[in-house]
Amino acid sequence: MSRSAPSGQASAVSGKVVITGGEGGLARAIHAAFVDAGLDVMAPGRAELDVTDEAGAKDYFRRHSPELLVCNAGITRDAPLAKLREADWDQVLAVNLRGAANCAAAALKGMLRSRSGHIVFISSYSAIHPPAGQAAYAAAKAGLIGLGKSLAKELGSAGIRVNVILPGFLETRMTEAVSPERRDQVKSEHALGRFNTPEAVAAFLRTLHLHLPHTSGQVFQLDSRVG
Repeated sequence: MSRSAPSGQASAVSGKVVITGGEGGLARAIHAAFVDAGLDVMAPGRAELDVTDEAGAKDYFRRHSPELLVCNAGITRDAPLAKLREADWDQVLAVNLRGAANCAAAALKGMLRSRSGHIVFISSYSAIHPPAGQAAYAAAKAGLIGLGKSLAKELGSAGIRVNVILPGFLETRMTEAVSPERRDQVKSEHALGRFNTPEAVAAFLRTLHLHLPHTSGQVFQLDSRVG
């Protein structure tokens, strides 16, 4: 059940929040931030919402029409391109890019009816400065930037906002396999010498949604890597 929004917040707080890839560490932090703001939040995992299933996405958003959609579902299958299996390439693009587009298209039906809404794509620093061996992931996440900017222009006249967030390196389950040496190398690239956190990203996203109602078509890099 929705809780009423605290006084003084923007009208965008009405309605539901849906966060795809709801089993991850970032999704859990975003879920907590919006529940704390008094919103009705859903964070479906793959069993409830397989973003690669277009028909399933349409059915899910027919039953759950969000005011805010956070396209957060993502996977990595890193390898040099010459050694990357075709199936892994297809899966990375299917989850990270096509899955986000599936969910956005399905959620837009309700947003267009109400002439309001907000879609946020969770991209990656790898979209603009990819490391070696991450061609599929970088291509998919770069695609989200193009998708977000295009949709912002397409949907602005309907009162629908679209933004893209690059959270930076987060210490979550997705990055557990990163070696200590690589972790230290990545940290050395940060001007502040520290990583961003899921909680800080969630706080930014809450502010973007609730208090920046005139912001759309933007790409926000949230860590301190310069270059």
